Amino acid sequence: MASSSNPRLFYWALTSALAGFIFGFDTVVISGAEQRIQELWGLSAGKHGLAMSMALWGTVLGALIGWWPADRYGRRQTLLWIGILYFVSAVGSALATEINTFMIARFIGGVGIGISTIAAPLYISEIAPAERRGRLTGMFQFNIVSGILVAFLSNYLLGGLGENAWRWMLGVEAIPALAYTVMCLGVPESPRWLIGIKGDRANGLEILRQTRADDSEEALNAKADEIASGVSANVEKAAFWTNRLRIPILLGFLIAFFNQLSGINAILYFAPRIFELTGLGEKAALLQSVGIGVTNLVFTCVGLYLIDRLGRKTLLLVGSFGYIAALGICSCAFFTENFAIVPVCIFGFIAAHAVGQGAVIWVFISEIFPNVNRAAGQTLGSATHWVFAALLTLLFPKMVEAFAAGYVFLFFCVMMVIQLIWVVTMVPETKGVSLEKIEKTLGVR
Repeated sequence: MASSSNPRLFYWALTSALAGFIFGFDTVVISGAEQRIQELWGLSAGKHGLAMSMALWGTVLGALIGWWPADRYGRRQTLLWIGILYFVSAVGSALATEINTFMIARFIGGVGIGISTIAAPLYISEIAPAERRGRLTGMFQFNIVSGILVAFLSNYLLGGLGENAWRWMLGVEAIPALAYTVMCLGVPESPRWLIGIKGDRANGLEILRQTRADDSEEALNAKADEIASGVSANVEKAAFWTNRLRIPILLGFLIAFFNQLSGINAILYFAPRIFELTGLGEKAALLQSVGIGVTNLVFTCVGLYLIDRLGRKTLLLVGSFGYIAALGICSCAFFTENFAIVPVCIFGFIAAHAVGQGAVIWVFISEIFPNVNRAAGQTLGSATHWVFAALLTLLFPKMVEAFAAGYVFLFFCVMMVIQLIWVVTMVPETKGVSLEKIEKTLGVR
């Protein structure tokens, strides 16, 4: 069994997970700038929705192609290039002089985000021992919400810099992007990629020695044999869209689908605007948005503490009940104009997401596909997540214009009732089980 406190393993997982910090920062930082950008360039609701969703369309592309560099060039090289894309996007967005340049820069950052949601959880799940995989892979989500909190706080602090404050809000992302890129230079390759895909057993064993410091040489060679045999057993069945993979494909698609049909990205992107609908002023709305970030971070820590104790399915159940309660009450509050309770409902919604879907999604998707199909499976889940995130962000301004806010929140609530039924009837438990044994459980090996 691997050591419970391996500092090198933790550092490598943390470095990889820092891609999530920039992901979270980039996703939400636009919330403080979106209204100013709309005013500056005189954007219609449709064009504004397109500009705000442009990073997400880039994310869709990144999610669709991310498996290719991860499999061809390795997890480490892919993580390194993600940092470069983030840096270019931050500088380009801050210096944009017209809307098309701005959208291109945001699109580039989105590509980095999309690839990160494949490469980072993939890498961590492949270096982590089974008993710590949930917490270590979950660090990606922890860093996402840390980035979200810092973005909300940064927007609040920079909001008083005048008409160009939005440029500082977007440009400051270049600092963590550069730091992350440098840190990736000290991260080794995934042993499962080296042994299972590249066929480099010697270097793969060396990394296994470092990640599983308490294992004997015999146990390490047995693990290398298990990895290699898993690939050998599946190499002739490596096609992805097959009946053999129907269960993990369905699970990967649905967890990502329900993640976005909760409304999480729409609420994060447009948090200040939602709070202004309740009568709060602009500055107060930005401050309330910081509260969202704090709530997200605190309850993500709770989720990561519980994920290897209670399991993935239990957290999804808890989160589903929380979603339904928070969204249902929020819908009623808008219908009855009892706006005072809306911030509490939004914070409750964020807490339910952080403990449930937020803590589980990237861990679960990285666990349920066999080694030879894992990058493609991560791509399926990530692409599904970002296609629906982009669509919701594109349509949300029009939804709020066309329908009363109460109906919008009611729609999200109904979708979470359907998620609850799915979790109860279809979702298996994967906590504490090796990746190779999960393959057998799901009938793909």
